[in-house]
Amino acid sequence: MTLLPLSSVRVSAVNPDDIDLEVGYDDPENGLNDDPKSPILIPHVSIDGYTLYFYTPCDGCVLRLSDENDNVVYSTVIPTGATTLVLPSYLSGIYKIEIIQGFYCFWRYIEL
Repeated sequence: MTLLPLSSVRVSAVNPDDIDLEVGYDDPENGLNDDPKSPILIPHVSIDGYTLYFYTPCDGCVLRLSDENDNVVYSTVIPTGATTLVLPSYLSGIYKIEIIQGFYCFWRYIEL
């Protein structure tokens, strides 16, 4: 009983779903196809409702959502130090989420 107050229990009501991002190459100049010199760190991101959770830093990366016709419907720069980002609640349906980091594009389809 004396050790019980020293232990802590972390309980969270949020149970976000992981977004298993794929890696693509985003070449705005269409011609620079060099292989990376070091391993690519794929961001660990999850979603719960309209809230994105960043478990690895995505500081300054561009986040885009595109519809089924590849029209960009939402775009923003992820703020420095952000661990969450709330997406607009007017969006509904299936979207391609992209996190652009330099020449790399991490993407996956999500449903809002």
